[in-house]
Amino acid sequence: MMIVLAYMMIVLAYIVIGFTVIQLMVSAVNLIFETYLPADGQTDGPLVSVLIPAWNEEGNISNILDDLLAQDYRNIEVKVFNDQSDDKTAEIVTFYTIREKRIKLIDSAGLPEGWIGKNYACHSLAQAAKGDYFLFLDADVRISGNVIGRAVSFSTKKQISLISAFPRQIIKTPGERITVPVMNYILVSLLPLVLVRKSGFSSLSAANGQFMFFRAENYKELLPHEKVRDNMVEDIHIARMFKKAGRNVSCLLGDNDLSCRMYRGFSDAVNGFSKNVIAFFGNSFLLALLFFLVTTFGFIAVFMAMTVNVFMAYIAVYFTSRIIISIASRQNLFYNLLLIIPLQFSLGLFIYRAIINKIFRRFQWKGRNLG
Repeated sequence: MMIVLAYMMIVLAYIVIGFTVIQLMVSAVNLIFETYLPADGQTDGPLVSVLIPAWNEEGNISNILDDLLAQDYRNIEVKVFNDQSDDKTAEIVTFYTIREKRIKLIDSAGLPEGWIGKNYACHSLAQAAKGDYFLFLDADVRISGNVIGRAVSFSTKKQISLISAFPRQIIKTPGERITVPVMNYILVSLLPLVLVRKSGFSSLSAANGQFMFFRAENYKELLPHEKVRDNMVEDIHIARMFKKAGRNVSCLLGDNDLSCRMYRGFSDAVNGFSKNVIAFFGNSFLLALLFFLVTTFGFIAVFMAMTVNVFMAYIAVYFTSRIIISIASRQNLFYNLLLIIPLQFSLGLFIYRAIINKIFRRFQWKGRNLG
């Protein structure tokens, strides 16, 4: 019996080591190849419709509107969908529309049955848009420089129908430091982003609803937000939809010109990430749980079954991958290494909350109930 257990521990240790090496290789690929929007971008060209769904965004909406008006790329129209806000969102946007004709406000007439609020907002914005490109931005995103022109140039050069990006996350509170980096850890260590564009497999897809840049003709052809009207993880499903339709998709990371403070505090982040964490694992709770167990407790098997030299090599590979992921994500390396244990605890909590939400349908995002 002891021999069988020892053999199983050795096999488990090899699995853990192999998986950790794969994480290192994937993260290295993401650091080297096509991780960000190309630096070169045009400052003039076709009309880009910038479409912003907004629900109680009085603290953010001025920032993103100011950012858009300061963009190097000038040929834009900006449409904000006021999704039944009960704060000063509409009042603030109205002030901008008075002094800037490129900005328009659309007020919601109510949420139709069968729709999730953000999906309906995005669909409604697209119906009113006139541009050759549609750029969907969350109100809490910050952009600078020539992000729009860079996206236009990249889409034109590579014939890409959908460009999505994970903005560089702005992290301020201790609760954010032990939660927000988890998503980039999963993404950058599991998915070679270059393959999102170069591979035809729809399973190799990722997207982030904070920044989604569409060719308008392809959007109108597929009407993605209408098709995923009741889906809480619409971005990833839209990316897969486009790839299945034979359209080129690219998923990138944000740089210093594209950032976002997505959540403000621990509980806010837990509620948000538990909504979509399972989607990173193909909607498999089992795979998500296995990822958590291997990355959190896998070192025990390696320590017990392998020599000291092998264990130290494993630790070196593990920490090197963490370092590369932090660099690629442009996150604070010191805090990401110092807080590995609470970050892993948060990952487990996200998965646990996702399971509870699935069972009891307690989905919530930024204080809004979704189901």
